[in-house]
Amino acid sequence: MHQHGAVAYQTTAKAVETPREREAALLMKSAAGMQSLRDNWPDDVQVLKSALTFNRKLWTIFMTSVTREDNALPAIARQNIANLGIFILNETREILLDPVAPQRLDPLININRQLAAGLRGN
Repeated sequence: MHQHGAVAYQTTAKAVETPREREAALLMKSAAGMQSLRDNWPDDVQVLKSALTFNRKLWTIFMTSVTREDNALPAIARQNIANLGIFILNETREILLDPVAPQRLDPLININRQLAAGLRGN
């Protein structure tokens, strides 16, 4: 019975979730995955690649969205998000080329958490 209630809650939560809340949740999911990797640095680079690929796809979507002409965000906010996205894509590439330093994930984790907090109005 408990499992059924959880499924019903998730279905309802998704129905009332705003796009901003969804974006914040995805950013937090990505940050949590990268934090876990940072805390338990993997021997298998594929694990790292998977988490970084998820984050890269997420940021590619954000960048595509903010560069569309019909995006309602102010131009400065759109430019800031695009610049962050470029930084994240570049950092991701560098980490994958030389995956030896777990602390290199810190800026990616922090940016995701801060943007998620901003989307949630914190």
